[in-house]
Amino acid sequence: MEDLEEAFYEDVDNYSYALEYSLPESDLEEKAHLGAVHWVSLVFYCIAFVLGVPGNAAVIWFTGFKWKKTVTTLWFLNLAIADFIFVLFLPLYISYVLMNFHWPFGLWLCKANSFIAQLNMFASVFFLTVISLDRYIHLIHPVVSHRYRTQRNSLVVIIFVWFSASLVGGPALYFRDTVEFNNHTVCYNNFHEHDPDIVMMRHHVLTWVKFTAGYLFPLLTMSVCYLCLVLKVKKRSVLISSRHFWTVLAVVVAFVVCWTPYHLFSIWELTIHHNSSFHQVLQAGIPLSTGLAFLNSCLNPTLYVLISKQFQTRFRASVAEILKHTLWEASCSGSVSETLRNSETKSPRLLETAQ
Repeated sequence: MEDLEEAFYEDVDNYSYALEYSLPESDLEEKAHLGAVHWVSLVFYCIAFVLGVPGNAAVIWFTGFKWKKTVTTLWFLNLAIADFIFVLFLPLYISYVLMNFHWPFGLWLCKANSFIAQLNMFASVFFLTVISLDRYIHLIHPVVSHRYRTQRNSLVVIIFVWFSASLVGGPALYFRDTVEFNNHTVCYNNFHEHDPDIVMMRHHVLTWVKFTAGYLFPLLTMSVCYLCLVLKVKKRSVLISSRHFWTVLAVVVAFVVCWTPYHLFSIWELTIHHNSSFHQVLQAGIPLSTGLAFLNSCLNPTLYVLISKQFQTRFRASVAEILKHTLWEASCSGSVSETLRNSETKSPRLLETAQ
Protein backbone atom coordinates (compact mmCIF):
# COMPACT_ATOMS: atom_id res chain seq x y z
CA MET A 1 0.00 0.00 0.00
CA GLU A 2 2.81 2.42 0.85
CA ASP A 3 4.52 1.66 -2.47
CA LEU A 4 1.35 2.52 -4.33
CA GLU A 5 0.98 5.82 -2.51
CA GLU A 6 4.61 6.70 -3.24
CA ALA A 7 4.02 5.94 -6.91
CA PHE A 8 1.03 8.26 -6.91
CA TYR A 9 3.11 11.11 -5.52
CA GLU A 10 5.15 11.13 -8.72
CA ASP A 11 2.18 11.85 -11.02
CA VAL A 12 2.73 15.15 -12.82
CA ASP A 13 -0.69 15.86 -14.28
CA ASN A 14 -2.96 14.03 -11.85
CA TYR A 15 -0.84 14.12 -8.73
CA SER A 16 -3.51 15.90 -6.69
CA TYR A 17 -6.18 13.46 -7.85
CA ALA A 18 -4.23 10.45 -6.59
CA LEU A 19 -3.54 12.09 -3.25
CA GLU A 20 -7.26 12.41 -2.63
CA TYR A 21 -7.48 8.67 -2.13
CA SER A 22 -4.99 8.74 0.74
CA LEU A 23 -6.83 11.40 2.75
CA PRO A 24 -8.14 10.28 6.15
CA GLU A 25 -11.83 9.49 5.99
CA SER A 26 -12.37 11.48 9.17
CA ASP A 27 -11.15 14.68 7.53
CA LEU A 28 -14.50 15.40 5.90
CA GLU A 29 -14.01 19.16 5.82
CA GLU A 30 -10.80 18.82 3.80
CA LYS A 31 -12.44 16.34 1.42
CA ALA A 32 -15.36 18.73 0.92
CA HIS A 33 -12.96 21.58 0.16
CA LEU A 34 -11.07 19.52 -2.44
CA GLY A 35 -14.36 18.33 -3.88
CA ALA A 36 -15.38 21.96 -4.44
CA VAL A 37 -12.04 22.68 -6.11
CA HIS A 38 -12.51 19.73 -8.44
CA TRP A 39 -15.99 20.92 -9.36
CA VAL A 40 -14.59 24.35 -10.25
CA SER A 41 -11.94 22.71 -12.43
CA LEU A 42 -14.72 20.66 -14.03
CA VAL A 43 -16.52 23.90 -14.93
CA PHE A 44 -13.32 25.11 -16.63
CA TYR A 45 -13.13 21.88 -18.65
CA CYS A 46 -16.77 22.18 -19.72
CA ILE A 47 -16.40 25.83 -20.74
CA ALA A 48 -13.31 24.99 -22.79
CA PHE A 49 -15.18 22.16 -24.50
CA VAL A 50 -18.46 24.02 -25.14
CA LEU A 51 -16.77 27.13 -26.53
CA GLY A 52 -13.70 25.51 -28.05
CA VAL A 53 -15.41 22.93 -30.26
CA PRO A 54 -17.69 25.27 -32.28
CA GLY A 55 -15.18 28.15 -32.25
CA ASN A 56 -12.27 26.14 -33.60
CA ALA A 57 -14.53 24.14 -35.93
CA ALA A 58 -15.71 27.39 -37.51
CA VAL A 59 -12.13 28.56 -38.06
CA ILE A 60 -11.22 25.16 -39.58
CA TRP A 61 -14.22 25.33 -41.89
CA PHE A 62 -13.48 28.82 -43.21
CA THR A 63 -9.68 28.58 -43.44
CA GLY A 64 -9.64 25.01 -44.71
CA PHE A 65 -12.56 24.92 -47.13
CA LYS A 66 -13.93 28.39 -47.87
CA TRP A 67 -10.93 30.69 -48.21
CA LYS A 68 -7.96 30.80 -50.53
CA LYS A 69 -4.89 29.04 -49.13
CA THR A 70 -2.33 31.60 -47.97
CA VAL A 71 0.45 31.57 -45.39
CA THR A 72 -1.79 33.35 -42.88
CA THR A 73 -4.72 30.98 -43.35
CA LEU A 74 -2.37 28.00 -42.96
CA TRP A 75 -1.22 29.34 -39.56
CA PHE A 76 -4.80 29.83 -38.42
CA LEU A 77 -5.88 26.46 -39.80
CA ASN A 78 -3.22 24.51 -37.93
CA LEU A 79 -3.72 26.53 -34.75
CA ALA A 80 -7.42 25.73 -34.88
CA ILE A 81 -6.74 22.05 -35.62
CA ALA A 82 -4.44 21.82 -32.60
CA ASP A 83 -7.00 23.46 -30.31
CA PHE A 84 -9.91 21.52 -31.83
CA ILE A 85 -8.34 18.07 -31.36
CA PHE A 86 -7.35 19.02 -27.84
CA VAL A 87 -10.83 20.16 -26.74
CA LEU A 88 -12.38 17.18 -28.56
CA PHE A 89 -10.74 14.85 -26.02
CA LEU A 90 -11.84 16.89 -23.00
CA PRO A 91 -14.91 14.67 -22.37
CA LEU A 92 -12.48 11.97 -21.20
CA TYR A 93 -11.08 14.36 -18.57
CA ILE A 94 -14.60 15.43 -17.65
CA SER A 95 -15.68 11.80 -17.24
CA TYR A 96 -12.57 11.14 -15.14
CA VAL A 97 -13.57 13.87 -12.68
CA LEU A 98 -17.27 12.95 -12.66
CA MET A 99 -16.43 9.31 -11.86
CA ASN A 100 -14.44 10.39 -8.81
CA PHE A 101 -11.14 10.09 -10.70
CA HIS A 102 -11.71 6.57 -11.93
CA TRP A 103 -10.24 5.72 -15.36
CA PRO A 104 -12.30 2.92 -16.97
CA PHE A 105 -11.01 3.43 -20.52
CA GLY A 106 -7.96 1.16 -20.38
CA LEU A 107 -4.18 1.55 -20.54
CA TRP A 108 -3.78 2.43 -24.21
CA LEU A 109 -6.43 5.13 -24.13
CA CYS A 110 -4.74 6.47 -20.98
CA LYS A 111 -1.51 6.77 -22.94
CA ALA A 112 -3.15 8.05 -26.13
CA ASN A 113 -5.32 10.61 -24.35
CA SER A 114 -2.40 12.07 -22.42
CA PHE A 115 -0.20 12.13 -25.53
CA ILE A 116 -2.85 13.79 -27.71
CA ALA A 117 -3.59 16.32 -24.97
CA GLN A 118 0.06 17.35 -24.60
CA LEU A 119 0.73 17.17 -28.34
CA ASN A 120 -2.04 19.59 -29.17
CA MET A 121 -1.59 21.82 -26.13
CA PHE A 122 2.02 22.50 -27.10
CA ALA A 123 1.32 22.59 -30.83
CA SER A 124 -1.16 25.35 -30.03
CA VAL A 125 1.47 27.24 -28.02
CA PHE A 126 4.07 26.81 -30.77
CA PHE A 127 1.71 28.06 -33.48
CA LEU A 128 0.95 31.14 -31.37
CA THR A 129 4.70 31.75 -31.33
CA VAL A 130 5.01 31.24 -35.10
CA ILE A 131 2.13 33.64 -35.76
CA SER A 132 3.83 36.28 -33.61
CA LEU A 133 7.14 35.88 -35.46
CA ASP A 134 5.42 35.90 -38.83
CA ARG A 135 3.48 39.05 -38.00
CA TYR A 136 6.62 40.85 -36.87
CA ILE A 137 8.70 39.86 -39.93
CA HIS A 138 5.85 40.60 -42.34
CA LEU A 139 5.29 44.12 -41.02
CA ILE A 140 8.80 45.21 -40.05
CA HIS A 141 10.94 43.35 -42.62
CA PRO A 142 8.76 43.22 -45.75
CA VAL A 143 11.67 42.44 -48.12
CA VAL A 144 12.69 39.36 -46.14
CA SER A 145 9.05 38.39 -45.78
CA HIS A 146 8.41 38.66 -49.52
CA ARG A 147 11.42 36.47 -50.29
CA TYR A 148 10.93 33.67 -47.77
CA ARG A 149 7.26 33.87 -46.76
CA THR A 150 5.96 31.23 -49.14
CA GLN A 151 3.47 28.41 -48.76
CA ARG A 152 6.23 25.86 -49.29
CA ASN A 153 8.34 27.30 -46.46
CA SER A 154 5.29 27.62 -44.25
CA LEU A 155 4.53 23.91 -44.75
CA VAL A 156 8.08 23.11 -43.60
CA VAL A 157 7.52 25.23 -40.48
CA ILE A 158 4.17 23.53 -39.84
CA ILE A 159 5.75 20.06 -40.05
CA PHE A 160 8.53 21.20 -37.70
CA VAL A 161 5.99 22.55 -35.19
CA TRP A 162 3.98 19.31 -35.11
CA PHE A 163 7.20 17.28 -34.83
CA SER A 164 8.44 19.44 -31.94
CA ALA A 165 5.08 19.17 -30.17
CA SER A 166 5.14 15.39 -30.58
CA LEU A 167 8.59 15.29 -28.97
CA VAL A 168 7.31 17.24 -25.97
CA GLY A 169 4.23 15.04 -25.65
CA GLY A 170 6.01 11.80 -26.58
CA PRO A 171 7.06 10.78 -23.03
CA ALA A 172 3.38 10.36 -22.15
CA LEU A 173 3.24 7.33 -24.43
CA TYR A 174 6.05 5.71 -22.47
CA PHE A 175 5.48 6.80 -18.87
CA ARG A 176 1.69 6.95 -18.69
CA ASP A 177 0.29 3.93 -16.85
CA THR A 178 -2.77 2.68 -14.99
CA VAL A 179 -3.03 1.10 -11.54
CA GLU A 180 -5.84 -0.18 -9.34
CA PHE A 181 -6.19 1.51 -5.95
CA ASN A 182 -9.17 1.62 -3.55
CA ASN A 183 -11.55 0.30 -6.24
CA HIS A 184 -10.34 3.00 -8.63
CA THR A 185 -8.22 2.80 -11.75
CA VAL A 186 -5.83 5.75 -11.88
CA CYS A 187 -4.12 7.04 -15.03
CA TYR A 188 -0.79 8.46 -13.87
CA ASN A 189 2.89 8.95 -14.77
CA ASN A 190 4.85 5.87 -13.73
CA PHE A 191 8.39 7.24 -13.94
CA HIS A 192 9.82 4.20 -12.14
CA GLU A 193 8.42 1.56 -9.82
CA HIS A 194 11.37 1.11 -7.46
CA ASP A 195 14.17 3.69 -7.81
CA PRO A 196 13.21 7.10 -6.29
CA ASP A 197 16.33 8.77 -7.73
CA ILE A 198 15.28 7.88 -11.29
CA VAL A 199 11.75 9.06 -10.52
CA MET A 200 13.02 12.43 -9.31
CA MET A 201 15.41 12.84 -12.23
CA ARG A 202 12.79 12.07 -14.90
CA HIS A 203 10.21 14.22 -13.17
CA HIS A 204 12.59 17.20 -13.04
CA VAL A 205 13.78 16.83 -16.64
CA LEU A 206 10.30 16.56 -18.16
CA THR A 207 8.91 19.42 -16.06
CA TRP A 208 11.73 21.82 -16.96
CA VAL A 209 11.62 20.86 -20.63
CA LYS A 210 7.89 21.54 -20.72
CA PHE A 211 8.37 24.84 -18.90
CA THR A 212 11.20 26.04 -21.15
CA ALA A 213 9.83 24.86 -24.51
CA GLY A 214 6.12 25.25 -23.79
CA TYR A 215 6.07 28.48 -21.80
CA LEU A 216 9.27 30.48 -21.29
CA PHE A 217 10.49 30.50 -24.91
CA PRO A 218 7.01 31.19 -26.43
CA LEU A 219 6.30 33.92 -23.87
CA LEU A 220 9.62 35.68 -24.46
CA THR A 221 9.21 35.38 -28.24
CA MET A 222 5.68 36.76 -28.30
CA SER A 223 6.53 39.57 -25.87
CA VAL A 224 9.64 40.66 -27.79
CA CYS A 225 7.88 40.49 -31.16
CA TYR A 226 4.89 42.55 -30.09
CA LEU A 227 7.02 45.02 -28.12
CA CYS A 228 9.34 45.57 -31.06
CA LEU A 229 6.35 45.84 -33.37
CA VAL A 230 4.77 48.59 -31.28
CA LEU A 231 8.07 50.47 -30.91
CA LYS A 232 8.87 50.23 -34.64
CA VAL A 233 5.41 51.36 -35.64
CA LYS A 234 5.59 54.39 -33.35
CA LYS A 235 9.15 55.22 -34.47
CA ARG A 236 8.10 55.20 -38.12
CA SER A 237 5.09 57.39 -37.27
CA VAL A 238 2.73 54.82 -38.69
CA LEU A 239 -0.73 54.95 -37.24
CA ILE A 240 -1.85 51.93 -35.28
CA SER A 241 -5.43 51.59 -34.09
CA SER A 242 -6.07 51.38 -30.37
CA ARG A 243 -8.22 48.31 -31.07
CA HIS A 244 -5.28 46.55 -32.69
CA PHE A 245 -2.96 47.47 -29.82
CA TRP A 246 -5.33 46.25 -27.11
CA THR A 247 -6.09 43.05 -28.99
CA VAL A 248 -2.38 42.27 -29.32
CA LEU A 249 -1.95 42.99 -25.62
CA ALA A 250 -4.94 40.75 -24.85
CA VAL A 251 -3.28 37.82 -26.62
CA VAL A 252 -0.13 38.05 -24.51
CA VAL A 253 -2.14 38.62 -21.33
CA ALA A 254 -4.40 35.64 -22.09
CA PHE A 255 -1.36 33.43 -22.65
CA VAL A 256 0.24 34.58 -19.37
CA VAL A 257 -2.97 34.26 -17.34
CA CYS A 258 -3.88 30.83 -18.70
CA TRP A 259 -0.46 29.18 -18.69
CA THR A 260 1.52 30.76 -15.84
CA PRO A 261 -0.34 29.00 -12.97
CA TYR A 262 -0.08 25.64 -14.76
CA HIS A 263 3.70 25.79 -15.09
CA LEU A 264 4.25 27.34 -11.66
CA PHE A 265 2.34 24.52 -9.98
CA SER A 266 4.17 21.98 -12.13
CA ILE A 267 7.49 23.37 -10.89
CA TRP A 268 6.18 23.62 -7.34
CA GLU A 269 5.17 19.99 -7.56
CA LEU A 270 8.85 19.05 -7.83
CA THR A 271 9.20 19.86 -4.13
CA ILE A 272 7.31 16.67 -3.23
CA HIS A 273 10.60 14.82 -3.60
CA HIS A 274 12.07 16.85 -0.73
CA ASN A 275 9.16 18.30 1.26
CA SER A 276 5.60 16.99 1.58
CA SER A 277 4.20 20.02 3.41
CA PHE A 278 2.58 21.50 0.29
CA HIS A 279 0.39 18.51 -0.59
CA GLN A 280 -2.87 20.29 0.21
CA VAL A 281 -1.93 23.38 -1.81
CA LEU A 282 -0.97 21.23 -4.78
CA GLN A 283 -4.16 19.21 -4.47
CA ALA A 284 -6.17 22.39 -4.93
CA GLY A 285 -3.88 24.24 -7.31
CA ILE A 286 -3.02 21.66 -9.95
CA PRO A 287 -6.56 20.87 -11.18
CA LEU A 288 -7.52 24.57 -11.18
CA SER A 289 -4.38 25.64 -13.06
CA THR A 290 -4.86 22.79 -15.55
CA GLY A 291 -8.44 23.88 -16.22
CA LEU A 292 -7.26 27.46 -16.70
CA ALA A 293 -4.67 26.29 -19.24
CA PHE A 294 -7.41 24.41 -21.09
CA LEU A 295 -9.37 27.65 -21.48
CA ASN A 296 -6.63 29.10 -23.68
CA SER A 297 -7.69 26.70 -26.44
CA CYS A 298 -11.12 28.30 -26.68
CA LEU A 299 -9.74 31.86 -26.41
CA ASN A 300 -7.31 31.50 -29.33
CA PRO A 301 -9.83 31.58 -32.20
CA THR A 302 -11.56 34.61 -30.68
CA LEU A 303 -8.45 36.66 -29.98
CA TYR A 304 -6.62 35.95 -33.22
CA VAL A 305 -9.68 36.61 -35.34
CA LEU A 306 -9.87 40.04 -33.71
CA ILE A 307 -6.22 40.81 -34.53
CA SER A 308 -6.35 40.23 -38.28
CA LYS A 309 -8.42 42.80 -40.15
CA GLN A 310 -8.13 40.65 -43.26
CA PHE A 311 -9.41 37.71 -41.27
CA GLN A 312 -12.35 39.80 -40.03
CA THR A 313 -13.20 40.96 -43.56
CA ARG A 314 -13.08 37.43 -44.96
CA PHE A 315 -15.05 36.07 -42.04
CA ARG A 316 -17.83 38.64 -42.48
CA ALA A 317 -17.86 38.08 -46.25
CA SER A 318 -18.12 34.31 -45.78
CA VAL A 319 -20.92 34.62 -43.24
CA ALA A 320 -22.74 37.07 -45.50
CA GLU A 321 -22.34 34.67 -48.44
CA ILE A 322 -23.72 31.78 -46.39
CA LEU A 323 -26.66 33.86 -45.16
CA LYS A 324 -27.36 35.09 -48.70
CA HIS A 325 -27.27 31.53 -50.02
CA THR A 326 -29.52 30.31 -47.21
CA LEU A 327 -32.02 33.12 -47.75
CA TRP A 328 -31.95 32.48 -51.49
CA GLU A 329 -32.74 28.81 -50.93
CA ALA A 330 -35.50 29.72 -48.50
CA SER A 331 -36.89 32.23 -50.98
CA CYS A 332 -36.82 29.67 -53.79
CA SER A 333 -38.43 27.11 -51.52
CA GLY A 334 -41.13 29.61 -50.60
CA SER A 335 -41.73 30.48 -54.26
CA VAL A 336 -42.06 26.81 -55.18
CA SER A 337 -44.45 26.21 -52.30
CA GLU A 338 -46.52 29.22 -53.30
CA THR A 339 -46.64 28.01 -56.91
CA LEU A 340 -47.76 24.57 -55.81
CA ARG A 341 -50.47 26.05 -53.61
CA ASN A 342 -51.68 28.27 -56.43
CA SER A 343 -51.75 25.35 -58.82
CA GLU A 344 -53.68 23.28 -56.30
CA THR A 345 -56.17 26.13 -55.84
CA LYS A 346 -56.60 26.66 -59.56
CA SER A 347 -57.05 22.98 -60.39
CA PRO A 348 -60.55 22.61 -58.84
CA ARG A 349 -61.68 25.83 -60.50
CA LEU A 350 -60.49 24.59 -63.91
CA LEU A 351 -62.36 21.35 -63.35
CA GLU A 352 -65.58 23.22 -62.48
CA THR A 353 -65.23 25.39 -65.56
CA ALA A 354 -64.67 22.37 -67.73
CA GLN A 355 -67.75 20.74 -66.34
